[in-house]
Amino acid sequence: MNSSKMYDKVFAIFGTVMVFFYFGLAIFVLTTKIFNIDKAMRIILSVPLFIYAIYRVFVSYEKIRDVFFSSGDSDE
Repeated sequence: MNSSKMYDKVFAIFGTVMVFFYFGLAIFVLTTKIFNIDKAMRIILSVPLFIYAIYRVFVSYEKIRDVFFSSGDSDE
């Protein structure tokens, strides 16, 4: 296993962890009362986070599929 494939696996796992972070941050911003922000502003901040998290789900899925489940025919 070369180091490039190892880095790809690490970054694929890190990307998946970040998906949970984005979802968690969006829920935190939407539901918290810690910051003195009105409801409309919390929605404006959390909706893009949800959309970005959904986008990252698809990107992470493709990355994991390519890195972990590819046939390995392109090894050099």
